[in-house]
Amino acid sequence: MTHKVAPSVLSADFGNLDRDIEMINNSEADWFHVDIMDGVFVPNISFGFPVIKAIKKKAQKPLDVHLMIVEPDRYINQFVDAGAEVLTVHYEACTHLHRTLGAIKDAGAMAGVAINPHTPAHLLNDVFEMIDLITVMSVNPGFGGQSFIENTYEKLVQLKNISERKNHRPYLEVDGGVSLENYKKLLECGANVLVAGNTVFSSESPESTILALKQY
Repeated sequence: MTHKVAPSVLSADFGNLDRDIEMINNSEADWFHVDIMDGVFVPNISFGFPVIKAIKKKAQKPLDVHLMIVEPDRYINQFVDAGAEVLTVHYEACTHLHRTLGAIKDAGAMAGVAINPHTPAHLLNDVFEMIDLITVMSVNPGFGGQSFIENTYEKLVQLKNISERKNHRPYLEVDGGVSLENYKKLLECGANVLVAGNTVFSSESPESTILALKQY
């Protein structure tokens, strides 16, 4: 499976959002990564349905929507209707994860689960076959620009091993601190989707940085 790059819109320039969306459209990126934060599950607030709909209207690539919110079940259909083609919820926010994953699939999106740095990989065992994408948080969620947590490599290897044992291979996505210095090691450990925010948007040439992240 060729790996994907998903620039994180949270790091875009919201004064020039059209420009940054067009840059992603014209680049070698595969998905738009869209972080939704509620100020409760994480100590930050991002944006909601109007912004997602605006991005969807201009985006020529799938929206990979990451819900860092409490009670995500309340909004599944709304996020899919707004344009989410991949919809990821946090393991830590879902009391009935099996039901939540089923609801995402019923709504017509790929079902993703994100796990925080302190959450062991094996906790996904019982729902593994329902998952289309696993997001390994390599920083504590809530803010961009944080330092990469080294234990991420080991967690990717564990998830890759579970994948092989169960003969079910969801996408393994890494979110947080992905850089030109560590992305190859992440791929070697099993990642096949790289979320990149600051690395892309703080670059002098975002399109060239995306292209570099696609090389392996």
